[in-house]
Amino acid sequence: MSLTHDFSLTQDQEMIRESAEQFLAERSTSEAVRKVMETAEGFDASLWACLGSELGWTATQIPEAYGGLGLSFIELTLVLEQMGRRLLCSPFFATVVLGATTLMEAGDEKARQRYLPEIAAGGLTMTVGFGARGVDWDVAAVTAVAEPVADGYVLSGTFGYVPDGVTAKLLLLVAMLEGRCALFAVPPNAQGVVIREHASLDRTRRVAHVRLENVRLDRESLLSEGRDVADGMSRVRALAGIALAAEQLGGAQQCLDLTLAYAAERVQFGRAINSFQAVKHRCAEMMVKIEATRSAVFGAARVASTNPSTSVLLLEAACAKTFASDTFFFCSQEAIQLHGGVGFTWEYDPHLYFKRAQASSHWLGSPEVLREEVAASLLDARGTVAL
Repeated sequence: MSLTHDFSLTQDQEMIRESAEQFLAERSTSEAVRKVMETAEGFDASLWACLGSELGWTATQIPEAYGGLGLSFIELTLVLEQMGRRLLCSPFFATVVLGATTLMEAGDEKARQRYLPEIAAGGLTMTVGFGARGVDWDVAAVTAVAEPVADGYVLSGTFGYVPDGVTAKLLLLVAMLEGRCALFAVPPNAQGVVIREHASLDRTRRVAHVRLENVRLDRESLLSEGRDVADGMSRVRALAGIALAAEQLGGAQQCLDLTLAYAAERVQFGRAINSFQAVKHRCAEMMVKIEATRSAVFGAARVASTNPSTSVLLLEAACAKTFASDTFFFCSQEAIQLHGGVGFTWEYDPHLYFKRAQASSHWLGSPEVLREEVAASLLDARGTVAL
């Protein structure tokens, strides 16, 4: 797909967006989300199976050569926007966004042929452990070590925050192998693997702590090593950042929709509060921020669909994720405020979006970190604009 200045969706893309909106409005309601939040798994297995076997969403951006639909990154962001809007509880982000993207960008051909068809069919859940710190890629945070032995490798180390780490059927973990980055496929039930769920703020998306204690793996577990992993994981970070920004955009939109619906029903001084100028102004500010974010997110998605250089991709992702994180936090906060006293109560949904906004803003680069990265990419060492 060639990059143009026309950000309008095609007829097929509109159909994908509308079908995702309708399906999730029916299956990921507030009641359904709250019910799943209380389960040990954190997601509805039957709904997850439907996403893969019936809807084919798990195959969206996976190439046809590996059993996927071969669609662009734009189609994936359209689906993710609606998932974020409905706070869908599923291993989709961990498996399809993080897992499949890692295999395509940092795995070797053998690994792609082995695992991508299973993901596309919805039969395999997986996740990615970037390093000892948060959900973000930084070579300095890779503290796990792999040592070669006669029949394979022995891995030891910790991964502080692994999305859906408790329920994933396969872990893709980065470790240092003789001084270079290496990507390993680790079965969660292997001896020496200890997985503990974090008591996280956002219960709609589970995060785990993974510790490896002299885990023995065969040679087939090594998926890639060296520069391919280091460069590939940088691209994974950027692509996943754009995907997460699409989710945040959907969440911000729902915060506005919930607020508009409440303001139309809430009566004060004999009038619906949506007639008050102050309420109109605050809702209008939410809308302006959302539309600016939508342009940033889908602009970045279009760039991503053209297979740009890593530096360009990282810059686009940083801008989109910063816009989306700020907008989602602002809109979730405003939704609570404009709901008045009930905005803080468990019975109303704004607090769920506020928690998701808080948690997701720290994944794949906080706004503060990303702004510094954008500045560094645009300015040279002397502080002048790099042309």
